[in-house]
Amino acid sequence: MRRLGWSLVALVSLVFGTGPTVGDIGSCGRSTTLLDGAAFAAARKGRDCERCGACGLRSARCTRACDPKASPDFVLPSTCFPLERDGEVCLRALEAASCDDYAAFMDDAAPAVPSECAFCALLGDGGR
Repeated sequence: MRRLGWSLVALVSLVFGTGPTVGDIGSCGRSTTLLDGAAFAAARKGRDCERCGACGLRSARCTRACDPKASPDFVLPSTCFPLERDGEVCLRALEAASCDDYAAFMDDAAPAVPSECAFCALLGDGGR
């Protein structure tokens, strides 16, 4: 009887413990594609302008986001290589954020960064 119990545990472990995990194969059949920094910056700028208007936010960052001649505030560091999916997750998180949270994201003095948009941790000591 004891041997049968261990055999069942081994079989269940084998069935549920083998195979690729989510993300190992590109997540849902999608191939991995690096984020296009310029396209993401433009999309982020548009989202910021849209949310500033919807939330009635007035800051210099909001003014720049809604100025078609102003450059986007987002710059992708040269040592950072996020995936396109990371950008999609960030934009969805910005869309779902409350107006209070968005006010913190668009603060002129110390803007908060949503965790979904923190693609690259800045490395101290010259990246070593």
